[in-house]
Amino acid sequence: MESTQELQQILTDIAKWENDQKDLWFWEKLGRLPFVWLDKLTPAFVQEKLGAAIDELASFLETGGKFLTDEQAVRKRFAELPGLTEAERQSIADGHLADLSIARMDAVAGDIGDSRARFATIQGATTGFGGLFTLAADIPLLIGTSLKTLQEIALSYGYDPHAKEERLFIVKCLQFSSSDYVGKKAILASLAAFTEPEGKVRDNLIAELQGWREMVIVYTENFGWKKLFQLVPIAGMVFGGYVNRKTVEDTAEAGRMLYKKRRALERLREIG
Repeated sequence: MESTQELQQILTDIAKWENDQKDLWFWEKLGRLPFVWLDKLTPAFVQEKLGAAIDELASFLETGGKFLTDEQAVRKRFAELPGLTEAERQSIADGHLADLSIARMDAVAGDIGDSRARFATIQGATTGFGGLFTLAADIPLLIGTSLKTLQEIALSYGYDPHAKEERLFIVKCLQFSSSDYVGKKAILASLAAFTEPEGKVRDNLIAELQGWREMVIVYTENFGWKKLFQLVPIAGMVFGGYVNRKTVEDTAEAGRMLYKKRRALERLREIG
């Protein structure tokens, strides 16, 4: 396990990362308006697909929906790390990933983010090929990829994404990755409750879940403008691949930093 000094250094690095989170750049702010136009111009079948994606995200928050991931794949990534001790191998085999060092957790979480980003690039290029008609399929797929990425990162740091509290934390990570500076600061403040004793999180959980629709709308608006470029057949391959990769990279980075911060704070509390 890490020493107090090592944990404090981890938190110092994360605090610097949090302070470096800048406001949305001009085109991203301007781009929220075109999403409204896109909403008015797209055919009914596209609207239906977008509505289904929102419903699925709500289902994830409430029950886990169809996005729950398998822990075995994450355990396999840990088992393939070089230089594992016998004690570490036993912890992995027993599913006690929370007992591993944060350095091991970081290695696996980073690998997950990279592999999911590569997958998202191919996915975005494929769905971007057909312009408007494949756009309807792309946004639900992107949300699903982002959720699975965050679930696997949660597992990497020893947390159970099947728990309702963790699903809320995951959606907040998703929202953080596409929010402006003010929104990110508000999310960081709300996530502080997760480093407190469990009761505080559970007391606020119902109230937090009631705001799921606002979270989904903000998340959808924040990346919706980028999909406008995907409306052009063929050329949409380039834009779709880039946007999807960047979206998943940003989501994975937010998940890694926020989960690492939470694990470091909990270990400091254990040390006393």
